[in-house]
Amino acid sequence: MKLIDARDLPGAPLDAAIEFARAHMAEAREADTDLAVLLSPADHTHASWRKAVIEELAREAAPRRVNAVVAPDETAANEVLDFLARAPGVTGQVLEVAGAAA
Repeated sequence: MKLIDARDLPGAPLDAAIEFARAHMAEAREADTDLAVLLSPADHTHASWRKAVIEELAREAAPRRVNAVVAPDETAANEVLDFLARAPGVTGQVLEVAGAAA
């Protein structure tokens, strides 16, 4: 599974969406295997753009899988990534570890 670390995005939702598109979209679209995008915890104002981007990337990449992981630390992120490795039917999801919201 390819990982894209997008945890360095701006705090404002619109700025974050624009920066994700600028810095990571081409790499995400060029992935030739399943993809996981790592995102930092953020408040509810980021939910819409994150969901839209991940769902559309998953549609484009099918049958490859695309998911996002929002976790407060590496241990939690790795647990979700391990789950995804064992769950071949999961795609187009933003998986947020409980307590990860800012």
